[in-house]
Amino acid sequence: MLVRLMYASRAATPLADADLAAILKSSREHNPAEGITGLLCFSDGVFVQVLEGGRNAVNARYKRIVEDRRHQDVILLAYEEITERGFAGWTMGQVNLQRLNPALLLKYSETGRLDPYAMSGEAMAALFKEMCASGAIEVH
Repeated sequence: MLVRLMYASRAATPLADADLAAILKSSREHNPAEGITGLLCFSDGVFVQVLEGGRNAVNARYKRIVEDRRHQDVILLAYEEITERGFAGWTMGQVNLQRLNPALLLKYSETGRLDPYAMSGEAMAALFKEMCASGAIEVH
């Protein structure tokens, strides 16, 4: 059974570009073996990530994230059973907010700043969908 999970968390310590690159590299190396695909957004110390795959694999990954000391204030934004993946081609895509029209953020949030703690899971999912359509995703 396929599921999609979306969560947000705050980085426990400041992250440099190299730290984020290492996280993405690790995800891209390990996700295929677990059948996990998804998308990661990091802005102003906040992670928002969508994970898709088998229920057991996605649940186990989320449990590791919740227990990871690099994350704090982890919240579950959405969890659903799905019939098909939305991010099947990406072992882990990355949102490039510099390529994003600021009006798109304002469409779904109170301000033009990405703040998943002030957004519903439904709004965050719609925003991710539009980010994909807008070409704001980088896949390496």
